[in-house]
Amino acid sequence: MQDKATYEFAVIRLVPKVERDEFINIGVILFSKQKKYLGMRYKVDEKRIRAFSDEVDIEAVKDYLAAWERICQGAPGGGAIGKLGLPERFRWLVAARSTIIQASEAHPGLCHDPEEVLESLFRRYVL
Repeated sequence: MQDKATYEFAVIRLVPKVERDEFINIGVILFSKQKKYLGMRYKVDEKRIRAFSDEVDIEAVKDYLAAWERICQGAPGGGAIGKLGLPERFRWLVAARSTIIQASEAHPGLCHDPEEVLESLFRRYVL
């Protein structure tokens, strides 16, 4: 059996009114340098978001998260950040910012399969 690899994860949060610092968890991002893995899962639950704040531009949230996903994947639409290495892309995505999409502090762990851990964290913190 393979040795466990380290990973870091952060919870992706929707912060409708940044000045109020209230948020709803909408996703998880996970990075493992040893496994050469950077992935994210998110869910835009419109009903839940509207119950939290009826002023959120749902399409803007979807666009923002799609951009994060392109950066994670290193896809052509990820811009200059998407061309960076996995560690730099993860650090850029989880950096503190004052926008409606923010990440929690990064938390460490050990795993055999980062994809499996990502799914577990997504179920625990978002669903």
